[in-house]
Amino acid sequence: MIEIDENIAASRSLLIGAAWHAGRGEPLVSIDPATGGTNATLSTGSADDVDMAVRNARDALAASAWGNALPHRRADHLHAIARLLDERAEPLARIVMHENGKTLTECRQQARNAAGIFRYYAALCETLGSDVTPSRGDYLSFTVCEPMGVVAAITPWNSPVNIAAEKLAPALAAGNAVVLKPSEITSIVSLELGKLCLDAGLPPGLVNVLPGTAKTASALVGHPGVDMISFTGGTAAGRAIALAAAERIVPVVLELGGKSPNIVLEDADISLAAAGVAAGIFGSLGQSCIAGSRLFVHESVRERFVAMLVDIARALRLGPPDVAGTQAGPLASFAHRERVHGLVSNARAEGGRIVTGGDAPGGASFGRGAYYLPTIIDGLEHRSATCQTEIFGPVLCVLPFANDADLVRQANDTVYGLACGIWSGDFRHAWRIARQVQAGTVWINTYRQNSVSTPFGGVKQSGIGRERGAQGLRQYQQIKSVFVGTSDAPLTFDR
Repeated sequence: MIEIDENIAASRSLLIGAAWHAGRGEPLVSIDPATGGTNATLSTGSADDVDMAVRNARDALAASAWGNALPHRRADHLHAIARLLDERAEPLARIVMHENGKTLTECRQQARNAAGIFRYYAALCETLGSDVTPSRGDYLSFTVCEPMGVVAAITPWNSPVNIAAEKLAPALAAGNAVVLKPSEITSIVSLELGKLCLDAGLPPGLVNVLPGTAKTASALVGHPGVDMISFTGGTAAGRAIALAAAERIVPVVLELGGKSPNIVLEDADISLAAAGVAAGIFGSLGQSCIAGSRLFVHESVRERFVAMLVDIARALRLGPPDVAGTQAGPLASFAHRERVHGLVSNARAEGGRIVTGGDAPGGASFGRGAYYLPTIIDGLEHRSATCQTEIFGPVLCVLPFANDADLVRQANDTVYGLACGIWSGDFRHAWRIARQVQAGTVWINTYRQNSVSTPFGGVKQSGIGRERGAQGLRQYQQIKSVFVGTSDAPLTFDR
């Protein structure tokens, strides 16, 4: 059984200020994708609940003077949250495992990463300065960075603790209050994270958590009391949020979808590349925005390379996410498995050849869960729907290329531009390709490496703005320029 706060269990599933409320939206049932069992039934936020949360956040900013607090005082609170995240990493990891089916090993790592994210932004609070700008007259000019106000943060289900931390920590460090609307699939752990912030001593109302549906999200992004929107999720939803933000002219950060190319050049270390490509698409069963779902492999090594990938895919250990040795659990939900399988079926209709996988695994041990086999598809045209659509599952499309010009043309021929992997024994060759590929992140002879200190985001329809790093904090602030006159002479009308 999943262990959750008694308020959540009683369907008082909205955390607003320091109080738990029963939401007035439609009920939400959380299902364990590994067993099909029910985790909990949650209440969700209506438009009236959203209004209450936003007003509470504004009141909390005023009452706590959080935006004007000295940076090292805000850092104290972030350090306290980090310490409590370390202490509660195990129960948080188990909740995530029951909500989205990822392995317990991965969930534990993400909980530890979340603590590190809060520590990083606590350090930035005390060390990140603003600029003194060059003077062009009798004045001193400098910038000050001020909070936006109330931030609407909308998070997905694939890495709920990590991604929430990547929004909460910099937003709080910058002096804002946050209303967090989590994915329907991972609402329980998000509520527990909100409770953790309170338990760590954060002033009530600076973090509010509202589970809900798309209606809840729409009410939140359209609320006149929201000063900024930060969203991680699919491109279609991001486009709708960008339109809502444009209506009110509020800043927006969007980390959206991807159809990232993983490129194997003819001079690559084939064994190293095969392991990296497999990890890039089958790690987390491809449920990652940076999944390397398009394999571009030089035609001279294609046949041997695909055979190596098939061996790796078939050896991947699927199973219950809390069993030692399991490398991949189920997909996050039964509905998501149906979507993934539907796209694979469409690939067959487009002329694709399923080299391996392409269905749910057989056997009684998999019958209750939303499991799906690692899948490799060959024989598709690059402009096919399968090669252009973000599947968000363990599905790899194999696409050969003959030369660099052919490769770059195909790699960039997509609406996305989130990430790219390049495998080569010649750094100069890899560097030339890296500079030509349109992507926010490029890995050379590695994949899926991330750091909270390094900016992350996409180009084209993969997003706007950057998260992580010092830039990730600055996204949640607005810059004010200040001029201080240094001359005793009065101003004249021509100056």
